[in-house]
Amino acid sequence: MSFWIQLWALVAITAVLFRPVCGAEEFTTRFSPSERMTRVRLAAAQESVQTLQRARRNVPVRPGFQDFRCILHAHAEDSVHTGGTRPEMLADAQTAGVRGIFLSDHFRPPRDFMDSWRLLTNGVRFIPGSEVRGFLIYPERSLMPEMQAPLPEFVSRVTAGRGLIFLSHIEERPDHPLEGLTGLEIYNRHYDAKQDFRGLLSIVMRMTNPEDAAELSDLLKQYPDELLASQVQYPAAYLEKWDSGTRTLRLTGVAANDCHHNQILLVKMIDADTVRVGTIVDKDEDMQTVSATLRPGIRRLTAGRKPGDVLVRLDFDPYFRSFRNVCTHVLATDQSELSLRQALKEGRAYVSHDWMGDPTGFDFETDGGWMGDEVPWRPGLELRAQFPIPAQFRLLCGGDVIATGYGPRMTAHVKGPGAYRVEAWLEVGGELRPWLYSNPIYVR
Repeated sequence: MSFWIQLWALVAITAVLFRPVCGAEEFTTRFSPSERMTRVRLAAAQESVQTLQRARRNVPVRPGFQDFRCILHAHAEDSVHTGGTRPEMLADAQTAGVRGIFLSDHFRPPRDFMDSWRLLTNGVRFIPGSEVRGFLIYPERSLMPEMQAPLPEFVSRVTAGRGLIFLSHIEERPDHPLEGLTGLEIYNRHYDAKQDFRGLLSIVMRMTNPEDAAELSDLLKQYPDELLASQVQYPAAYLEKWDSGTRTLRLTGVAANDCHHNQILLVKMIDADTVRVGTIVDKDEDMQTVSATLRPGIRRLTAGRKPGDVLVRLDFDPYFRSFRNVCTHVLATDQSELSLRQALKEGRAYVSHDWMGDPTGFDFETDGGWMGDEVPWRPGLELRAQFPIPAQFRLLCGGDVIATGYGPRMTAHVKGPGAYRVEAWLEVGGELRPWLYSNPIYVR
């Protein structure tokens, strides 16, 4: 069933089910997604981002390493609900400064997902993989004969050598065990969209009125990153799962971009009083029918047009915009597939919403180790982080806040063993919004 049909069916209960997504105690965001979609809030967000860009200083990356902006959970030419192509993805990766894309083709036997792009072209490294059985998997070789193997055997086959496997869509499987996995998604763009029924409904309603549709189109042109990011919330359920798991396991946290370039919203004319609303990947029969009885402005949209005409077309998620919205920065020695895989296995990565500010130069270290390492605890052990943009930061261990502060640097002493990670938040449009999440340093 089309997502938009499901959305329409949920309209009646949205007001009852919707609750603002909270998290992070005093770091809790202030505005709802719908409030962020207003012109005044979008303009305020854009102004803040421009101010933050002016405050950014160039910070060198750790010697011997490079910071590669990478995308995980990326779809192209892999399903009927994917709108984008691999050549389009490549071009948009260059626009967004992305250096690595870990594809996650939907599993469609007999097609082997390992036969997708596996190459370095025009400065972008492509690594094939699949979204299957609740995971993102990136084996080093084809697993077609073993895709239905019992789960422990399947995980073992995927992770052989430098193979990678990440638990995906945590909200759908909160109790799934983490043993044997490389890690898990600690943010998923699609989950934010699924939660934002009010915002999505508002967009649909605005598209069926000519004046509102024109304004929405204008907002999308003036504030494209800010509008897409309006749905982004603190991923409390994802981080709680991660913090619980890292108490005993080493688990690399990655961002699920979950991009398909399929959120190109359409209004299509049926007749003078009726339109269909959906996306470019919806068949006409799967789109939602809306009549002028509900939305009188439809008659002004259809005036002078003919059945089948596209009356409104708004492209919310071109790949380059999705890539700027969230990505995984991988700290590797070079851009080879081997090096990127190894860095993710070792937890040399952090998640960032790059539209707010370029985090390149971020580092998190201690004496004798840095992000992803295990280090022995000793009295007086100090953890340090640096940020290219002064940020509100907090140090966490097992979900508990150990230290907070503001500035370009963090220094904190730890009192005992644990998995310590850093969050940085930026003030954007009158509220604190989460900017980056480090992988842990494991103090044993």
